[in-house]
Amino acid sequence: MSADRDAIDERIQAAAESGDLAELRRLADGGSSDAADQLIETATELGALDELRRLAAAGNQDAADQLAELTEE
Repeated sequence: MSADRDAIDERIQAAAESGDLAELRRLADGGSSDAADQLIETATELGALDELRRLAAAGNQDAADQLAELTEE
Protein backbone atom coordinates (compact mmCIF):
# COMPACT_ATOMS: atom_id res chain seq x y z
CA MET A 1 0.00 0.00 0.00
CA SER A 2 1.39 3.41 -0.89
CA ALA A 3 2.09 6.19 1.56
CA ASP A 4 -0.64 8.28 -0.09
CA ARG A 5 -3.13 5.45 0.37
CA ASP A 6 -2.11 5.06 4.01
CA ALA A 7 -2.57 8.79 4.59
CA ILE A 8 -6.03 8.73 3.02
CA ASP A 9 -7.01 5.68 5.08
CA GLU A 10 -5.85 7.46 8.25
CA ARG A 11 -7.89 10.54 7.35
CA ILE A 12 -10.95 8.39 6.66
CA GLN A 13 -10.58 6.65 10.01
CA ALA A 14 -10.08 9.92 11.90
CA ALA A 15 -13.08 11.53 10.19
CA ALA A 16 -15.24 8.50 10.91
CA GLU A 17 -14.25 8.45 14.58
CA SER A 18 -15.06 12.14 14.98
CA GLY A 19 -18.23 12.02 12.88
CA ASP A 20 -16.78 14.53 10.40
CA LEU A 21 -19.17 14.10 7.48
CA ALA A 22 -17.70 17.10 5.65
CA GLU A 23 -14.22 15.53 5.57
CA LEU A 24 -15.60 12.16 4.51
CA ARG A 25 -17.63 13.88 1.78
CA ARG A 26 -14.53 15.75 0.57
CA LEU A 27 -12.49 12.53 0.42
CA ALA A 28 -15.33 10.67 -1.31
CA ASP A 29 -15.74 13.49 -3.82
CA GLY A 30 -12.01 13.20 -4.45
CA GLY A 31 -12.52 9.66 -5.67
CA SER A 32 -12.06 7.50 -2.57
CA SER A 33 -14.57 4.66 -2.65
CA ASP A 34 -13.55 3.75 0.91
CA ALA A 35 -14.47 7.27 2.03
CA ALA A 36 -17.80 7.00 0.22
CA ASP A 37 -18.56 3.73 2.00
CA GLN A 38 -17.53 5.20 5.34
CA LEU A 39 -19.59 8.33 4.67
CA ILE A 40 -22.70 6.18 4.24
CA GLU A 41 -21.92 4.19 7.38
CA THR A 42 -21.23 7.28 9.49
CA ALA A 43 -24.25 9.17 8.14
CA THR A 44 -26.41 6.15 8.97
CA GLU A 45 -25.01 5.94 12.51
CA LEU A 46 -25.62 9.67 13.04
CA GLY A 47 -29.07 9.61 11.47
CA ALA A 48 -27.90 12.20 8.94
CA LEU A 49 -30.81 11.75 6.56
CA ASP A 50 -29.97 14.86 4.51
CA GLU A 51 -26.54 13.41 3.70
CA LEU A 52 -28.04 10.06 2.76
CA ARG A 53 -30.62 11.83 0.59
CA ARG A 54 -27.84 13.79 -1.15
CA LEU A 55 -25.91 10.61 -1.86
CA ALA A 56 -29.00 8.73 -3.00
CA ALA A 57 -29.96 11.59 -5.33
CA ALA A 58 -26.47 11.39 -6.82
CA GLY A 59 -27.12 7.74 -7.67
CA ASN A 60 -25.56 5.92 -4.72
CA GLN A 61 -27.66 2.79 -4.28
CA ASP A 62 -26.17 1.91 -0.88
CA ALA A 63 -27.21 5.31 0.45
CA ALA A 64 -30.68 4.87 -1.03
CA ASP A 65 -30.99 1.47 0.66
CA GLN A 66 -29.88 2.85 4.03
CA LEU A 67 -32.25 5.79 3.68
CA ALA A 68 -35.13 3.43 2.92
CA GLU A 69 -34.32 1.35 6.02
CA LEU A 70 -34.14 4.41 8.25
CA THR A 71 -37.34 5.97 7.00
CA GLU A 72 -39.64 2.94 6.78
CA GLU A 73 -42.35 2.86 9.38
